[in-house]
Amino acid sequence: MRFFRPAISIACVLLLAIPPVGAQNATNFLSRVTNPYRPHEVGPINLSNSSRLDSLVRAGNLYLSLQDTIALALENNLDIELQRYGAQIAEASLLRAKAGGLLRGTTSAVSSGPSSAPTQAGQASGVTGSAAQASNALVNPSSGTVISATGSPIPSLDPIISSLVSVGHATNPQTSTFVSGSSTLITSSTLSNFAYTQSFLTGTQVQLALSNQALTTTALRTDLNPSTSSTLGLSITQQLLQGFGIAVNSRNIQIAKNNRELSDLVFKQQVINIISAVINLYWDLVSFNQNVKVQQQAVDLNKKLLSDNRKQVEVGTLAPISIISAEAELATAEQALTIAQTQVLQQETILKNALSRNGVASPSIAEARIVPTDQIRVPQTEAVSPIQDMVAEALSSRPDVAQLRIQLTNDKINLRGSKSELLPSLVATANLSNNALVGQVSTLPLAVGTAARNVTPYFIGGYDTALGQLFRRNFPNYSAAFQLSIPLRNRSAQADAILDQLTVRQREIAIQQLQNQVRVDVQNALIALQQSRAVYAAAIKTRILREQTLDAEQKKLALGASTIYNVILIQRDLAQSQSDEVNALNSYSKARVLLDSATGQTLNNNNISIGEAFRGSVARPPSPLPSQP
Repeated sequence: MRFFRPAISIACVLLLAIPPVGAQNATNFLSRVTNPYRPHEVGPINLSNSSRLDSLVRAGNLYLSLQDTIALALENNLDIELQRYGAQIAEASLLRAKAGGLLRGTTSAVSSGPSSAPTQAGQASGVTGSAAQASNALVNPSSGTVISATGSPIPSLDPIISSLVSVGHATNPQTSTFVSGSSTLITSSTLSNFAYTQSFLTGTQVQLALSNQALTTTALRTDLNPSTSSTLGLSITQQLLQGFGIAVNSRNIQIAKNNRELSDLVFKQQVINIISAVINLYWDLVSFNQNVKVQQQAVDLNKKLLSDNRKQVEVGTLAPISIISAEAELATAEQALTIAQTQVLQQETILKNALSRNGVASPSIAEARIVPTDQIRVPQTEAVSPIQDMVAEALSSRPDVAQLRIQLTNDKINLRGSKSELLPSLVATANLSNNALVGQVSTLPLAVGTAARNVTPYFIGGYDTALGQLFRRNFPNYSAAFQLSIPLRNRSAQADAILDQLTVRQREIAIQQLQNQVRVDVQNALIALQQSRAVYAAAIKTRILREQTLDAEQKKLALGASTIYNVILIQRDLAQSQSDEVNALNSYSKARVLLDSATGQTLNNNNISIGEAFRGSVARPPSPLPSQP
């Protein structure tokens, strides 16, 4: 029982530490104690759409304004939802780094978002874009993978309490009876060792250890039997060269904090990509609907031409071949109309999938037809800032630029560890310990010829006497040591330092490349905007000319001064010019989206709060539905 007294004492101290206010406080205390050893469950994924989606459905139609489309993407898009876990992963990695653990992998890969329906019949419609913009040499793209450590070892920063309890019995035959007084030595021992170990960012490790051994023996010459020996020791170890200093040993914590900021930038980049893609999907749908009207108008014109030709054939003013020509042209127009209509259906499916957490699994959403309530508008004058201001704005606002800068900072932090690893290992150690010995005078008979036992009363007593000896420091031990380890040639550390320096240089080049590309992106986006405006203005004039030309040619045909062939050609030209106008208008809208993305102003120009995007809840109410006809 004496052996278990230290353990019982510690248990009593812990029980006394519980606040004596009631069972609730005791439960809270126990919860805090056991919390580090219980798994923290992550909630299940949410596959329910926001209420906004159902509120915009009426009479089998899904009425969408551009702002509602953006809000639905922020609330329901799965690419954005997937990236929301990035912050939680970064937080968990930071917690691991604060404990001195190795960094876990995070991802900087983002999806480019969904692409529109194909413009050619028979092509497979791609719904999701390719994964892009994963630029990272040190951040592992596979989340959850442990990155192998380089540089000087980082100490474990979580304190450790350890204990060893053992019971032993030994029976040993003796070659001589001089020591034990008998031919057989029987020993029973119990050990109870306790230690508290703590490491610090300075490269210091402290250990406080208490060891106890209770011994009972059959040796006749032993004065104290049973006996208890105890040692209370303090050991301090300090790294003096390799692994010395807070800057070196906290590098993983600093990198993990930077990765937390990096996860926010990756999320922002994902939001920009998805919003840009969804805006393009919306305007493409508007353009595809306009194209349906254009193709329907072409069908109507060809039907009228066929009807007029039949009447003139009946009265004998046209040859029957004109009916066949009109029928062939009508069939071609109807085919183009069918392609345009199915393209709208494809685009609606793609857009609904991007705005819903469960895609088109819901029958009410799958069967609803999307009715865009906004139209593309081209302003009379384009408000464009000077190119120098736009480039500066892009360099300060684009998240991909900020990501590379953070990664460069992480590279330089890693380089500290590699430089520290180049140094020899010099460790200073100081040990202070106090010893104690207590027991009872042995009751075993003395060996023949042995004088009476002369036991100092100071050593007679129980464990409380041993504790008194320990804390009075009656039997102290002191020691200090320096241990120097010098790796000859040191090739591994040199290689790590070289590789980390090369990584820094590569990252600096990558930043310069990206800055150069940002300038090109802004310049090209601005040129594309100017081109699209010019193309749209020309398309309007061409369409007006074709309309006037068709009207004049139809009048000439009625007077017999033209031919059916000429009318068909001009109708084709008119249909093409109308399609060109629709495409030019759509190209202008995409040029605006491209310019916003190139300058990093997608969120600002569309009134998007990154906080609302992260929460997946947009405060702005849905747009009012159109009044019933």
